[in-house]
Amino acid sequence: MIIITTITYLNHFDNSFHFDDIHTIVENPNIRSLKNIPTFFTDGTTISSLPQNQTYRPVVTTSLAFDYWLGGGYDLLYFHLTSFILFLIQGILIFLFVKKIIDISFENKYNFYVAAGITLWYMVHPVMAETVNYIIARSDLQSTFFVLLAFVLYQYSAFSKKYYLYLIPILIGTLAKPTAIMFAPLFFCYVLLFEENISFLSLFSKKLTPSILRVIKVVLPVIIFCLVLYIFHNSMTPDSFKTGSSDIYNYLITQPYVILYYFGSMILPIHLSADTDWVALETIWSFKFIIGALFVIILIIIAFYTSKTKKYIPISFGIAWFFIALAPTSSIIPLAEVMNDHRMFFPYVGLIISLGWSIKLLIDFIQRKYPFNTSYIPIIISSFLVIYAFGTYQRNKVWHDDESLWKDVTIKSPKNARGLMNYGITKMEKGEYDSAETHFKKALVIKPYYPFLHINLGILFNLKGNKTIAEEHFKKAIQYGGNYFNSWFYYGRFLWGEARNQESIEKLSKSLELSPYHIETRRLLMENYLELEEWDALNRLAHGTLQIEKDNKEAQVFLRASIQKISKLDIEEREIANAPSLEKYLNLSFKYYQNKQYQKCIETAEKALELKPTSFEAYNNICIANNLLGKYDLAIDACSKALDIKPDFDLAKNNLNDIFKRKNLINELKVLISEEPNETNYLNLSLQYFNYGLFENCIKTSKEGIIKHPTSDKLYNNLCAAYNSLKKWSKAVEVGKKGLEINPNNQLLRNNYNWAVKNGK
Repeated sequence: MIIITTITYLNHFDNSFHFDDIHTIVENPNIRSLKNIPTFFTDGTTISSLPQNQTYRPVVTTSLAFDYWLGGGYDLLYFHLTSFILFLIQGILIFLFVKKIIDISFENKYNFYVAAGITLWYMVHPVMAETVNYIIARSDLQSTFFVLLAFVLYQYSAFSKKYYLYLIPILIGTLAKPTAIMFAPLFFCYVLLFEENISFLSLFSKKLTPSILRVIKVVLPVIIFCLVLYIFHNSMTPDSFKTGSSDIYNYLITQPYVILYYFGSMILPIHLSADTDWVALETIWSFKFIIGALFVIILIIIAFYTSKTKKYIPISFGIAWFFIALAPTSSIIPLAEVMNDHRMFFPYVGLIISLGWSIKLLIDFIQRKYPFNTSYIPIIISSFLVIYAFGTYQRNKVWHDDESLWKDVTIKSPKNARGLMNYGITKMEKGEYDSAETHFKKALVIKPYYPFLHINLGILFNLKGNKTIAEEHFKKAIQYGGNYFNSWFYYGRFLWGEARNQESIEKLSKSLELSPYHIETRRLLMENYLELEEWDALNRLAHGTLQIEKDNKEAQVFLRASIQKISKLDIEEREIANAPSLEKYLNLSFKYYQNKQYQKCIETAEKALELKPTSFEAYNNICIANNLLGKYDLAIDACSKALDIKPDFDLAKNNLNDIFKRKNLINELKVLISEEPNETNYLNLSLQYFNYGLFENCIKTSKEGIIKHPTSDKLYNNLCAAYNSLKKWSKAVEVGKKGLEINPNNQLLRNNYNWAVKNGK
């Protein structure tokens, strides 16, 4: 079995990351250090960079971290190898489990080979290829593995059975995926059918009450344990996690036909698709619902009927397993897609037992009725298994890379907008822009409000040089999918490329708020801060990024740049003090001015005057610094002294004119307020202070104006903006909230308020 399964999967070990692999593995910095492992068990957000997909699966994330460590990065071989080894061991568990079941039901010298054949059918079945190839679907693999391990421990180890050690794998399995708690109803069916020999039909018989009580006695601790696990898992799942859909009724009535499809794929797996175009049914008055419901009813009847006879119990148990394992995905919990191939991985353990044992009994019946040479049976069965294995080998090829996978999806699921979009992306990456646009537009007809489609249309039109249409699509992505960080990130990236840094920062900050672990968002924000020379913001972000990724080389570069810029002038000042000169102090004073450190500019210029009291350049530096500090009289005095020393100093003349202009304008506005203290005059003065960078004065004037005009949302806006500029976020939130209570439609105030809320977190 191990050799044949390995040969079947030899061509899958270099298959790419796909789908959710991107945000859970490739873009998830948490898996890049084994030191983060304890956090995986306390914080469910560590599994993904997408808040909507953050659920509690610490065992999965831990295994991914070990894969990353073993491969020294994103070496696909190690990620696939871990899953495949677990899959092979699961095959051994399935064999042991099936062998014990059929031995209990029907002692026969061929049971070993029957169990082997059933197991190998499962291992080489094409449906399993999705779970084995799709790395993050390891959650299905791990949870199923531990459910089987629990059963095998219960079956073969009296010690484990006595001390409930078989429940330890269920604990681990639930930490991989909560479907493992379905062990409780599966265990109930196992004890009922195989240990107490009670059929489903006799379940409520009064004659069997003592037997039922014995079943309850055995099963009750398991049910309580699994219930506690469910409550614990639910409490650890982040609030941001979304299952996808909210339409329970339509999802539920679709599932009977989905179950029929799953059953059919067991026999004839020819329509497998990585991303189907199935949609929920609108009504029960549908052929699909009726035929699906009839099939489910027939299957349930078969399960009840076969539970009466000991020889047929594996059929009954297998059907029960099939339904119970499907319950989390094919019942009242509406998921984003109505069906997925990887959802069959767990249920197929039971279905393959049921069908495999049915085939064995059918062969026995035919052989008794019409005797034939049984030596042909292994050849016929082996031929069928080879066909299934070949199908799996072909599915591995489909999963090789994005282009092969999404091409297959467009063929199998032509009405799937996501499939068309993703295939278009592969064309866009190859520079085949016209082909990409064709696929995107086909997808747009099917799903016009799909935010990710608009993101990719924006990227495409940007590559084709049509910036206007590109920006329209980025805006639509935010309009239709503002709760996804991707919408904000790609628009922010576009704006960064257009050198619209402040707008880019706004969008990227929102992206970072939605997905704090997205490293590319952090990198582009740091690029923006570097270009705008916002050193404090750059310093904070770089430090934060290094806390997430200690080996992030880009963050280290940005951090050094910000530290050097912040501390460079202070270091230079200490060096000048050891060997002072007029020219050095003047240069340093002007650098402080450029860095908006106006008080330091004045202090350094004063040191230059100590060396040369007639330095008109030093007086000019003091003049321009005081001007920007709003100290107009001191600025006039300094500029006047510079002109006394050098009357033809044009720079000082220009600065003096600017000072008088500012001072006179401020004084005129003050006079207007004293004469007529209306809202407009207070707004103009506070706005003028804001434009001059005199934020404290703006706050003071706005507050005075609010006292006289308490319903002025515009004055609250000026006050909120000034607090934002001073990074006094809590104050800005407080006044912004008051202003919005007055006028909720003041969009400028709302923007300032939202900015304060975001930065104040």
